[in-house]
Amino acid sequence: MREILSTLSTEIQNGNDAAVRESTRAAIDAGIAPAEILDQALLPAMAVVGDRFRVHEIFLPDVLLAARAMHAAMALLKPLLVRDDVPPSGRVVVGTVVGDVHDIGKNLVATLLQGAGFEVIDLGTDVSPDRFVDAAVDAGAPVIGMSALLTTTMIGMRDVVDLVRERGLAGTIATIVGGAPVTAEFAREIGADAWAADAPSAVDRIRTLIAGR
Repeated sequence: MREILSTLSTEIQNGNDAAVRESTRAAIDAGIAPAEILDQALLPAMAVVGDRFRVHEIFLPDVLLAARAMHAAMALLKPLLVRDDVPPSGRVVVGTVVGDVHDIGKNLVATLLQGAGFEVIDLGTDVSPDRFVDAAVDAGAPVIGMSALLTTTMIGMRDVVDLVRERGLAGTIATIVGGAPVTAEFAREIGADAWAADAPSAVDRIRTLIAGR
């Protein structure tokens, strides 16, 4: 069984989605619990991908291939995980702030979060403060992740943080910001709970935020 899981993990890292489907079916047929396949193969594989991306051993196309392979496995596992009532690592709302239509960074964060076992509610781009907060409340998500690529739009992050406070949700919903022009100093200035310099760091910060809720 360890050999099957090891092979599956390697194939995910290599981005071989066809082989991943075969190995996932083999693991299921071998009687390995879906949660074990997730915890011992999929999540460790994507953690390696995130770490290698962080230190520039691999690049964005490699991450996207690995994510596609992971999704191939999840297509087979998700119904079984639901059947077994296996909860996700957490639930996160992500989006690019109002007035900004750039989404590469946001998409990468969403991909790595999914690879880490999180349920991601991706609102897309040009997201208003109300949509961010309403989505988090409706989904019961304890974290809102915001991205911006333009200095002229990053101020919209403050509006989301302020709205979370105005609605009395600061103790329930945490906010994290990121994007090329966004700095740790800016995050502190607007009162965000966290800032991430890159996508792998965002996953780490979000994991910490959820653990603290």
